[in-house]
Amino acid sequence: MKLITSTEELASACARFATQPFVTVDTEFMRETTYYPKLCLIQIAAPDGSTALVDPLAPEIDLAPFFALMGDEGVLKVFHSARQDLEIIWLLGGLLPQPFFDTQVAAMVCGYGDSVSYEQLVNDVAKAKIDKSSRFTDWSRRPLSDAQLSYALSDVTHLIKVYEALGKELVATDRGAWLDEEMAVLTSPDTYKADPDQAWKRLSSRMRKAREIAVLMEVAAWREREAQSRNVPRGRILKDEAVIDIATSAPRSVEALGRLRTIPAGFERSRTGADILTAVERGLSREPSTVPTPERGRARSGGNGALVELLKVLLKAVCEDERVAPKIIATVDDLEALAEDDAADVPVLHGWRRGLFGEKALALKAGRLALSAEGGRVVVRELP
Repeated sequence: MKLITSTEELASACARFATQPFVTVDTEFMRETTYYPKLCLIQIAAPDGSTALVDPLAPEIDLAPFFALMGDEGVLKVFHSARQDLEIIWLLGGLLPQPFFDTQVAAMVCGYGDSVSYEQLVNDVAKAKIDKSSRFTDWSRRPLSDAQLSYALSDVTHLIKVYEALGKELVATDRGAWLDEEMAVLTSPDTYKADPDQAWKRLSSRMRKAREIAVLMEVAAWREREAQSRNVPRGRILKDEAVIDIATSAPRSVEALGRLRTIPAGFERSRTGADILTAVERGLSREPSTVPTPERGRARSGGNGALVELLKVLLKAVCEDERVAPKIIATVDDLEALAEDDAADVPVLHGWRRGLFGEKALALKAGRLALSAEGGRVVVRELP
């Protein structure tokens, strides 16, 4: 197996792929020591048997032909669990593949469950096995071994059969449109824009006070910008636990910062410590009425816990009958909102989701639908 290491070779391969109805694509990358992923290998395959292994670390290569292929609207680009692959393409190429298909999303629609692994999908659909021994190797080291290249190439060659089988099932069940919303999210640039001002939301679930949230917003945003500018993982700047400790205690002096158990000894007297104290002051100076409330912090009213659990059972029963993964229909937050309000603005009350589950959920709430156990299964019945 030969690695493509020059722009000329890559352009020639991409010209061949551009004649195909679809190509399967995967990437290998490293991000353990960086904020942004480091692209180490690109794998492409096509239904005519053409394949390519591209070395993006080669000194004489320009990836422009690859990005042109990703933007070619005459060729469908097929990925599995594409979010991180698409993030890399967006960051390096400034575009997102169009048209696009994610077999992980399609597998959920076709009844393979919320979290079916690629290996299991290949085994079930392509009747093949993937050697996973090279999965966690260092893809940045050169030369790459034959075992690494063989593993990497198998990901895209098996994906051809997986895509073809899932595509046929989507046509047979007339569920192709069900994927549109998920695909639109994956191909939206907003999905891959790491906005430092939104970094606080990841850590806000345990906080309720406006003062704590205000400090968290400033410290988390500072950390995110530092990680981006240095291209290191955010945890290298400051651990999550330390950010939360700072937000809840709001230290205003070097001594107070140093007393926090999550702050390393001496850290408080560094330039970074001074930056943190400045961020704390910015947070404390915010007007409390302008501080947002975290979504998970908004307590649901009305004591609807039992109803939410009943809706979960209904969701599971419907999804078992329809052979579709619950995750693609509704989240727990959706069910909580629905339990509280028949007119909640949640996806499950719009489009195909409403027809599949939303109407049944509303009928259950209104007493027009019943759940019973028969033969070890939950049965959904309409009431007269």
